[in-house]
Amino acid sequence: MDILIALMKKYDLVAAIVITGGIMVLSKGFAKKIKQERMASAMAIVIGLIAAYIAGTYTGDKKGVADIAMFSGFGLLGGSMLRDYTIISTAYGVKTEDLKKSGTAGAISLLIGVGFSFVVGVGIAWILGFRDPAELATIGGGTCTFIVGPITGSALGVGSNVIALSIAAGVVKSVLTMILTPFVADKIGLNNPKSAMVFGGLIGSTSGVAGALAATNPKLVSYGAMVATFYTGAGSLLVPTVGYSLVKLLF
Repeated sequence: MDILIALMKKYDLVAAIVITGGIMVLSKGFAKKIKQERMASAMAIVIGLIAAYIAGTYTGDKKGVADIAMFSGFGLLGGSMLRDYTIISTAYGVKTEDLKKSGTAGAISLLIGVGFSFVVGVGIAWILGFRDPAELATIGGGTCTFIVGPITGSALGVGSNVIALSIAAGVVKSVLTMILTPFVADKIGLNNPKSAMVFGGLIGSTSGVAGALAATNPKLVSYGAMVATFYTGAGSLLVPTVGYSLVKLLF
């Protein structure tokens, strides 16, 4: 055991990848047993969130399992560098002709998706008792994606507790997207590149969209994730500026 712990500390990133793979295998196996293979990705994420909560409670720090030395590789594996790399890499599966055909629809869905998610998030924050415009905008940004929320909060100078809530809102949205999409995909016509791009624009969460489409039709992942990536960029630009200004004007 001492040798194993020493190896995990020395090759921390490799250990993190192996553990993540193990969790994915277990999740997929369990999903097969209950005949819900499409939920495997969502199950793996829930396991990761539970592990992060337990580790955070145990250590009293802020990085979840990464605060434990033998699991420190998760700090890099789950960090912004590899996250952005994987998001960008999804674009390489897109066919240019399909992208051109869906350009207008994708652009419109982006604006509708960002606007609707932001309004819903601000409304929920208001119901929960938040009144400061910066805090309302931050939680609204988190409802767009768990990346837009922190960016908005940092730009507007809100407290870390509100930023944490915005991240939680984005994570919940991602998990629900992964779980529910496979069950409604046929009913909403989510079976071609154009509808996948519109779906990515309306939902926005890159991880949620990618996981949902992977469970529905892996060939559509690149198209949905491509537009969802632009969604994150559009939200990061619009929410701290236009969104915050509108909230401040109204509240």
